[in-house]
Amino acid sequence: MSQPHDDVIAQNRRMWNETAAGHARVDLDRLVAAFEAGGFSTLDPIERRIFAALGIERGPDVAQLCCNNARELISVKLAGAGRVTGFDLSEAFLAQGERLARAAGVEVGLVAGSVYDIGPEHTGAYDIVYVTVGALGWLPDLARFIAIAARLLRPGGALFIYEMHPILGLFEPDSGLAVRNPYFRREPYRFDGDADYLDPGVVITEPSYWFQHTLADVLGGVLAA
Repeated sequence: MSQPHDDVIAQNRRMWNETAAGHARVDLDRLVAAFEAGGFSTLDPIERRIFAALGIERGPDVAQLCCNNARELISVKLAGAGRVTGFDLSEAFLAQGERLARAAGVEVGLVAGSVYDIGPEHTGAYDIVYVTVGALGWLPDLARFIAIAARLLRPGGALFIYEMHPILGLFEPDSGLAVRNPYFRREPYRFDGDADYLDPGVVITEPSYWFQHTLADVLGGVLAA
C-alpha cells in the first residue's frame, strides 16, 4: 500500500543516486586508500566520546539510518561495534559502501530502500541506532522515522542522533544573521539545479525535497517513541 510522501521519497532517491556518481569521482578513491591504510576514522571527537560512553568497545550491534556510503558505520565497526547494518535510499551510495567495507576489511550489512520500509526482521536487533548530520531534513515524517528507530532497539538501547540545530534552517549561506526562512515551515523545500555540496562545480539535475523540522519535533518524537 502506498504511503503519503512516497513520490517525494522516490524523487529524493533519484537525486541521491545522481549525487553518488559525482561523489565517487571526487572522494571515493581517497576514502578507499584511507581505509586500506588502516587507523582511519570519520568519527570526530564528540562522536568518539559518545560512542565510548555507550560502550562501543564491548561490541554492541549498531544500525545507522540514512547511512549514505557507510563511511561512518565502517568507522563505528572499526571502533569495536559488533554486527553493524546501514540503511539508505541510494543503491549507488551503498555500492560505494561495499567497496569501502572491503577496503577496511570489515563486514557491514547494507540494506537499500526507504527507512520507512525496514522489515520486521530488524525489530529489536540493535543496541544503538545512529543518525548523522544532514539526515533528518530528508525525512517527510519525522515522528514515524523515530518510531521505527525505537522499534529497531533492544530494551535499554540508545538512539544517537548527531545533527545540526534546526535553527540553522532560518539562514542562507549569504544571509549572515538575517533570517530568510521560517522556523515553523511545514511544506517541503524543493531544490532544482543546486550545486553539489561536495563538489560545487557540479550541478545536480534531479530535483529534491527537504523538510524543516523543529527541535520540538525531534525531542517530542523521541519522547513519544
